[in-house]
Amino acid sequence: MCGVIGMVADGPVNQELYEGLTVLQHRGQDAAGIITYDNGQLNLRKSNGLVRDVFRTRHMLRLTGTMGIGHVRYPTAGCESSAEAQPFYVNSPYGIALAHNGNLTNAEALKEELFRTDRRHINTNSDSEILLNVFAHELGARNRLQLTPADLFAAVRAVHRRCHGAYAAAVMINGHGILAFRDPYGIRPLCYGERVNQQGKREYLVASESVAMDMLGFDLVREIAPGEAIFFSGDGELHTEQCAESPTYSPCIFEFVYLSRPDSIVDGVAVHKARLRMGERLAAKIRREWPQLDIDVIIPIPDTSRTVAMQLAYELGVECREGFIKNRYVGRTFIMPGQTARKKSVRQKLNPIPLEFADKRVMLVDDSVVRGTTSQQLVQLARDSGAREVFFASAAPPVRYPNVYGIDMPAAEELLAHQRDEQQICAAIGADHMIYQDLEDLKMAVAAGNPQIERFDCSCFDGDYVTGDISAEFLQGLSASRSDAAKAERAQRYKDLETVDVHNHA
Repeated sequence: MCGVIGMVADGPVNQELYEGLTVLQHRGQDAAGIITYDNGQLNLRKSNGLVRDVFRTRHMLRLTGTMGIGHVRYPTAGCESSAEAQPFYVNSPYGIALAHNGNLTNAEALKEELFRTDRRHINTNSDSEILLNVFAHELGARNRLQLTPADLFAAVRAVHRRCHGAYAAAVMINGHGILAFRDPYGIRPLCYGERVNQQGKREYLVASESVAMDMLGFDLVREIAPGEAIFFSGDGELHTEQCAESPTYSPCIFEFVYLSRPDSIVDGVAVHKARLRMGERLAAKIRREWPQLDIDVIIPIPDTSRTVAMQLAYELGVECREGFIKNRYVGRTFIMPGQTARKKSVRQKLNPIPLEFADKRVMLVDDSVVRGTTSQQLVQLARDSGAREVFFASAAPPVRYPNVYGIDMPAAEELLAHQRDEQQICAAIGADHMIYQDLEDLKMAVAAGNPQIERFDCSCFDGDYVTGDISAEFLQGLSASRSDAAKAERAQRYKDLETVDVHNHA
């Protein structure tokens, strides 16, 4: 899960790219970057950290130009090295920069192929650099000095043939414009908008979520379709083409559960309304299967579950109250890079209001339960605050399987629900009752917003991977390379290298 943005305008884009990244910050807190193009000159700033910390006035002054792309990253792979911050850049051909959201499932094979066949060197562990080099090689194979939209779309068709997995990308080609494309399943979101400036010239924006359009005064046109590519030329022309042979509309359902902002429209679905429908369906299940539950108050876990909790409370005729106060200066716990950081940050992030818990039967509502770190601690906080009983409701089904398409839940053994039934999960988090949304109810809650969606990627719930190329051996390798233990080992290795470097320069 990352956030991408790209803009072609009649004036400077640096400030608006920055502002767009701030409203996509929830999609990644590890690193941020912007690259702009100005009369043959590329200007790049990227580093680890939040958007507000990466960009200072001196950096913004250097990011001149009327087109550019930006990125916010969280580490699903690799390490926390600033070398893996995006956008990535290659100088041949033409000079190309790329910002990517998603995860390639054949990255290792592509890396070997790029070296042996395409004679290209990959310098990081990021599959985004691999995607960039595949596109660059295919574009270079056109062997033209002046590119046409047809050349760009031909390169994207080749990317679809070679690259497997999830990718929503914004690509800037020096002197030409910005190209945006999406994998043939549309797993990760990407949309575009337009506006007419005061001089009557049309400007374009592409972003992971529509909230960036709202913030910058663009009209949302539509989602980029699965397999589609859209090119915005530097002089304001728009070209589109379907570049996949058999696209299947299969967005990741976790976008609607947790990843996207409630004020966004993703794949034609208003996220806020989808979450209201999740609350309705969860209430129906509680009335059907747990009618004996005597609930005094429903308390959401800030912030993603608030919409679900409000509707759930309305349907059940129970009060919904704010019981936890959130420290706004601590990042999203789910995307913390390691389990130790996640455990520590829960107590830093949320503080209970004891009077909302004292002597009450409390139902805590969260969007999902992944590792269970937050859930267990919050149940205990509720008990410590005087709750008589603590029930726990999840707006999503049990997360039992790894996600391979760009969400940081790769190791099955690190998932709370892996090889546990609901009673065992309930015991593990210390609750009196545990209630999960049914998968079919979740699908219907989201699909009601856009009947054109053919299916959803629900792989983290049901183990059915929409790309059809995920084997048990692949999942074992993924678990070994991306578990918290593996990440900790890589982080220590980079820390040791930095220590050596400091000593060498002392």
